[in-house]
Amino acid sequence: MSDPLFKVVDLTIGWDETVVQRGATFEIERGSIFAILGSSGCGKSTMLRYLVGLEAPLSGSITIDGLAPDQSVPGRPLFGVMFQSGALLGSLTVGENVALPLQAWTCLPPDAIGGIVAAKLRLVGLEHAEGRMPSELSGGMCKRAGIARAMALEPDLLFLDEPSAGLDPVSAVELDELILSLNQQLGLTFVVVTHDLESIFKISKSCIMLDRESKSIIARGDPRVLRDTSTDPRVHSFFNRTPLEVTS
Repeated sequence: MSDPLFKVVDLTIGWDETVVQRGATFEIERGSIFAILGSSGCGKSTMLRYLVGLEAPLSGSITIDGLAPDQSVPGRPLFGVMFQSGALLGSLTVGENVALPLQAWTCLPPDAIGGIVAAKLRLVGLEHAEGRMPSELSGGMCKRAGIARAMALEPDLLFLDEPSAGLDPVSAVELDELILSLNQQLGLTFVVVTHDLESIFKISKSCIMLDRESKSIIARGDPRVLRDTSTDPRVHSFFNRTPLEVTS
């Protein structure tokens, strides 16, 4: 097995006296599609903020290729992020949005940036949308544009926050296919924060499940195996979409 790209050791997150998750330890293999799962309120999106370095953990460590999330290698960050809505700037065209990281991190001339932007948009199937405004795009197209921007500086690792949220079933399936294609063709590692089980069963072979009550990871492994074999009633209920029986 290859050396993990991403390591989390004994991570506790939260604010002041409020702990959201405690003692989280997991590794993410290079080239995998790794899912962070759990019901609403368990801390998935909060966990993401710590994993990408937006918040400092209460304790524990996070490393990407041996570096902290807020560090970088010359000329590029360690990862790219697609936020839940795509987070495109409404006053800029799609192409201008994708160009932003290149303008911020490099000294490339405009022609070179334009070539990279065009190439990234082709990868996500938006080669004809470079001059359009975000308001002219569908939800699925906004997500694709967000992924293109996250890939602009060619990181090895991409974080996707609820990629299928708000999408119709066809658009969600198309986005799953795009993630699989980018993973298989480019070898990109994905960390996907979601509660969309249909998507995860299709694209991911490795996951952790967070629990709100215990504030801990209560399951890890292949989501299909967890669905079919877990004896933890919380895990079984989540993966099989069944009510959790309450015992008195």
